Amino acid sequence: MPDSHRRRGDGRLTHEIDPHDRGPQDACGVFGVWAPGEDVAKLTYYGIYALQHRGQESAGIAVSNGRQILVYKDMGLVSQVFDESTLEALKGHVAVGHARYSTTGASTWQNAQPTFRPTAEGSIALGHNGNLTNTSDLLRMVKRLPSGTGELDIHARKLEHSTNDTSLVTALLAHHPDTSLEERAIEVLPQLRGAFSFVWMDETTLYAARDPQGIRPLVLGRLERGWVVASETAALDIVGASYVREVEPGELVAVDEDGLRTRRFAEAAPKGCLFEFVYLARPDTRISNQRVHSVRVEIGRKLARAFPAEADLVIPVPESGTPSAIGYAEASGIPYGTGLVKNSYVGRTFIQPSQTIRQLGIRLKLNPLRDVIEGKRLVVVDDSIVRGNTQRALIRMLREAGAREVHVRISSPPVKWPCFYGIDFATRAELIANGLSNDEICSSIGADSLGYIGLDDLVEATTVPADDLCRACFDGVYPVALPEPEHLGKHLLESFPEQMPATLDVDGLSASLAGAGAADALERP
Repeated sequence: MPDSHRRRGDGRLTHEIDPHDRGPQDACGVFGVWAPGEDVAKLTYYGIYALQHRGQESAGIAVSNGRQILVYKDMGLVSQVFDESTLEALKGHVAVGHARYSTTGASTWQNAQPTFRPTAEGSIALGHNGNLTNTSDLLRMVKRLPSGTGELDIHARKLEHSTNDTSLVTALLAHHPDTSLEERAIEVLPQLRGAFSFVWMDETTLYAARDPQGIRPLVLGRLERGWVVASETAALDIVGASYVREVEPGELVAVDEDGLRTRRFAEAAPKGCLFEFVYLARPDTRISNQRVHSVRVEIGRKLARAFPAEADLVIPVPESGTPSAIGYAEASGIPYGTGLVKNSYVGRTFIQPSQTIRQLGIRLKLNPLRDVIEGKRLVVVDDSIVRGNTQRALIRMLREAGAREVHVRISSPPVKWPCFYGIDFATRAELIANGLSNDEICSSIGADSLGYIGLDDLVEATTVPADDLCRACFDGVYPVALPEPEHLGKHLLESFPEQMPATLDVDGLSASLAGAGAADALERP
């Protein structure tokens, strides 16, 4: 239950505290397990803990014992939201979990996931990674549902309405008076547009589905006594599940006492997110049978060949720049070193910073090792440049620490377009690469030289065919058609919250409708 009088901070730092920049914010992490005889709540806890990098705003778990679904969620990190006693209360054989970064709908308790809806036909709890682009159409579909659609009166008190795309999908799936939830999913899923990797459940069955383009990742794993679905293979590893395969684009998976079965609701037209390889996914995750760490090292090798530098030391901007820096050093023959120390405890906080603290800027997150970099010509490897403010402050800090030269190498092409499929970039007007040439960006951030990996080289490093990748943030080619600008944006549904499905609070446990989605683009040119 949310508590307005108790806001649990964790001392972690955010881009609100460090005003220099706000880089690409991750999508969400989803996890589902069907495993009779196992402690599914704890498996799900560790699963979404492994996916914490994909979302740090809220976390939630739904568990069913075959008769009822209990949902618990709150704002904060997985380790903040759950403790031993909470997990002990969540008993059952099927569970879904979610770690959220808000991309449609504000970062509020009402929008935390999994969503929940109880009906006469059975309850449903759902988690979503991605973002839907036809949210306005889905709202109209929900409004056309018959009034009194069989939702149970469970003596819940109404709270503030949720304002996200996931709540709409939950409402549509929950209405299936004359058919099964599985058949209803086969009707609803083809009507969704955009990116979605869903995990959901009723009282007895675990479901998972991936959009026809497979933009966001979703994988299937096997336990000794059950099955697991997760956003990344790293989550399978942490719970001891063996990797089976990716959930195919356009595929619906269901697991119950009769075993695992799959159905296709749409033809596959693969367009996996290229930025997963660059930044979003954990380096120990496997995508398209490639370990992400190995791809990033190869990107660094290609960077070294395309943009050599006369330098004494290669250093990464930790941690996302580390594998590419290793590859750059290997291919260039320039020694690799640690020149920046990261405060790894960075994330959300409820403590407001003073102006003095704000002026510390990037030093809250990174501090240079003067003994390592003083008098050196540096190659600094980072994953991306969004607004350029972070790099500008970083280069100034390195020069103040004694660096003779700073050559910046970026392991992704210039980001020129916002994402509408589950990554919260800046608006197009704020993207530094949208209005400046590479030389102008180099001058703007104060570097001695600047090199971005080429798009062709980046694609080649993944070993995935170019036509099977979404490259929209780099080339502006969106694989799923976008609606008019007024029907896009993170806070689209907040303009008419009274039309959204309501949130419920049941017996002291969070049981509600919530969401996850895409980029704030209401102000894009």
